[in-house]
Amino acid sequence: MLDQSIGAADGGRLAETIERDGYHEPGNHCGMIERTESGTEMTFDIARTPTLEAVANADEQALAQDLQQRVAESLEAAEEQPEVVEAAESLRVAAERLDKLRASQRALNQYAKDARERLAKSSQTVVHTIIESAAVKSKPDFGKLTELATSEHHNRYASRALEQIAEHLIPLAQIATLRGESHAMLARARAVEGIAQERAERVLMRIRDAVTDEMVLPVDLSKGVAGALLAHAEGLKRRAIQLSENADALERSYTDRLRSMEQGKEGRA
Repeated sequence: MLDQSIGAADGGRLAETIERDGYHEPGNHCGMIERTESGTEMTFDIARTPTLEAVANADEQALAQDLQQRVAESLEAAEEQPEVVEAAESLRVAAERLDKLRASQRALNQYAKDARERLAKSSQTVVHTIIESAAVKSKPDFGKLTELATSEHHNRYASRALEQIAEHLIPLAQIATLRGESHAMLARARAVEGIAQERAERVLMRIRDAVTDEMVLPVDLSKGVAGALLAHAEGLKRRAIQLSENADALERSYTDRLRSMEQGKEGRA
């Protein structure tokens, strides 16, 4: 709306100006300031476009590609920060421990399967030998019994090892791996946010003179590199929270199962 306090004479001149040039209600128009090889090109009318947007390239495709490249470079820089490297190494150790336990479980499962088959055959052989020796020599031959007992002993301990791996070691290693992955995600998110903060501070330092001149100069960094980095960091934090919640759920399940096993032992006792 036009200001109703304008005097009659001024109002008449204003009316003539509006009739000649047209009146444009301020809105969400956006003028553009583009940096080119020959200098800076400005395409805006402040009366129509109070909101200005400065772009490095008017070509949207080229601008998007450049933005993606700078974001990728910043993400690579984040991966090299000490806290991110340390968290990644901790995760690597935890994941490697889990892989070794699973490999051990597979090997012991195969050993137990083969051992059962060997024990079944050996048992029949020992029994047959005892019977035949008793018939021929009137004295049973228990010579192969020691070998059979050793095999049974090995198989029993292999089963105990499998039980320990399945019921305790692997669940604990899974929990540690999930927590390590969550910690690594958070470390990366903090590093990316730090880089975005540094970029924002550099931008504000560069426009300090403009702020001094204009007094108030709103700046929206959400569409630039800093904004893209913050969005990426937010995604990392969401994934970190989900991983942490998964670790909590697995830990509760393990604790409940352990409690049930202890109660079962007490009941049998």
